[in-house]
Amino acid sequence: MTSLILLDNEAIQALRSVKHPKHRKVVSYVQVVTQLKRRAVPVDIQVPTTVRVEAGWDRTAGSWAFANHLRITDVALDTAQANMAASTQESTQASAADAHLGAVIRSSGAGHITVITSDPQDARVIAGDQPITVVTI
Repeated sequence: MTSLILLDNEAIQALRSVKHPKHRKVVSYVQVVTQLKRRAVPVDIQVPTTVRVEAGWDRTAGSWAFANHLRITDVALDTAQANMAASTQESTQASAADAHLGAVIRSSGAGHITVITSDPQDARVIAGDQPITVVTI
């Protein structure tokens, strides 16, 4: 069964610059994912598109070249997830980006979900009843 790694806003921002205080920590987690993929362990690393927007990640900008090479895929906000995110936002008062992250967590069929975040409390709240592993950066 596939494992899913999700990145929040600050985790994405940390990938932009080696000067970011959390850059090395996030890169180390991404490297672990790369090593698992080399061993044919099914694992995906994703970012909800609203989180990417909140973090300012423009995939066409040169300043994001490093992050673009990491094979982090986008999770678009489709109709079903938009409804789930709206419900999550209303019940938790989360930001739109966090609500989208919660919708991705809640709708995932992955066997194991890890969220790399600077706010572990928010991650657990938006996950609802879905079990997740939280990696705090």
